[in-house]
Amino acid sequence: MTRILFATSEVFPLVKTGGLADVSASLPEALCKLGLDCQILLPGYPAALQAAREAGSRRKTRFRYGQYDIALWQTRLPGTPVSLWLVDCPALFDRCGDSPYQDEKGEDWWDNAHRFHLFARIGAMMALGQLGLSWQPDVVHCNDWQSGLIPVFLDSAQHPPKTVFTIHNLAYQGLFSQETFRALGLPDYLWRMECLEFHDQLSFIKGGLVFSDAITTVSPSYADEIQTPWFGYGLDGLLRHRAGHLLGILNGIDTRAWDPEQDPWLDFHYGPGHLKNKIQCKARLTQELGLEASGAPLLGFVGRLVEQKGLDWLLAVIPPLLERGCQFALLGAGQSHYHQRLQELARDWPRQLSLTLGYNEGLAHRITAGSDLFLMPSRFEPCGLNQMYSLRYGTIPVVHGVGGLNDTVFDPLEETAAKANGFVFREPTPDALLRAIERALSAITNKKAWRRLQDNGMAADYSWKQRAKEYATLYQNLLTGDGRLHND
Repeated sequence: MTRILFATSEVFPLVKTGGLADVSASLPEALCKLGLDCQILLPGYPAALQAAREAGSRRKTRFRYGQYDIALWQTRLPGTPVSLWLVDCPALFDRCGDSPYQDEKGEDWWDNAHRFHLFARIGAMMALGQLGLSWQPDVVHCNDWQSGLIPVFLDSAQHPPKTVFTIHNLAYQGLFSQETFRALGLPDYLWRMECLEFHDQLSFIKGGLVFSDAITTVSPSYADEIQTPWFGYGLDGLLRHRAGHLLGILNGIDTRAWDPEQDPWLDFHYGPGHLKNKIQCKARLTQELGLEASGAPLLGFVGRLVEQKGLDWLLAVIPPLLERGCQFALLGAGQSHYHQRLQELARDWPRQLSLTLGYNEGLAHRITAGSDLFLMPSRFEPCGLNQMYSLRYGTIPVVHGVGGLNDTVFDPLEETAAKANGFVFREPTPDALLRAIERALSAITNKKAWRRLQDNGMAADYSWKQRAKEYATLYQNLLTGDGRLHND
């Protein structure tokens, strides 16, 4: 049985800031269902340790590393059979607030480099069998910059496990000063452009990109995009150099948690072939949010309120759409100037626009089910999960044709009627977004064509079953040493 150590900085439901947490929960479970022994490694945040204690778990080992007292706990990821290891280091991970990376003021923790340097050290020690545990992985699967140093530490070891590094979002690179590089005690040879140095900064993500045996991204389109200057954030040359080791595998979603036929967050249920109750979901949502029961088109958005998600484009199109009677259900948090502008719109149009700041899992499900259109005007989107949630719920997405959005949403102007499931704009402008929304609003009036779009979206397989098989094939090919990333 192939053993996989899945190193991640967040996992749902214990800690979540974005899609990484969802993937880190559902992919390991899908791999286990295929017969692999996939176990997760996570920093010992307070909520995670509390859940472990409540489950009756115990420390497996205690030791000292440098100035830090460390314990390693083994428990189960809540609601799954997946084994979860927690790196318990109170000095670095016992922090208040909901974010694993920032304080309650939204500022990055000053010692993030030290925190995830230690996390990577422990991950490497565990992978090399240096902690006295009976379990040792064949493959270490690292995720984003927070685990980017693990392949670095394994590179110089004798007979190390194979390493896979997944880029969930190249925009977040883990950049720190040269002084931090020195403070971490990293060897001088790593301070080179070919290793960890990036424009006179320490780059954690380069550790994964340079030293891993294989690199994956969370969609095929994103794998192509990051090899260009427009999406590569200065690393496109390195990624082109390693193109033979780079593979795009589209993310899946948890189809148990996101199932309109039995979603516990919904009062009314529906599914493919029986969408009548979707209207009831919309009525209940507008009532919950205090919107007018006018039957007007309801446009939903769930996500971070940041530039990447196209918030400036969205803000440009909301006023004219409000004036023509559209309603909006918005949920998310992010940059304060977006908060302020959206709050102003909510005050000016209280019966047509609802804004909920923060994150609410239940409301996210109800917006996905109750909206007519789901908006994702992202400037870039490595994969995106919300468009797959909305497709599964018969809610038509309107998206910018980038990354995973390009791989999952198909416009009737570009695809056959048998494949079309949403609306795509290509030009990165608010005018292009508005035109796409207007086409979608026009399509709503053709009930037969609209139902075809819904049926197409709901019929697709968004589960991890096939995607997990692609990862299993990747692991096997790395272990057999045949040089292929996947089977042709």
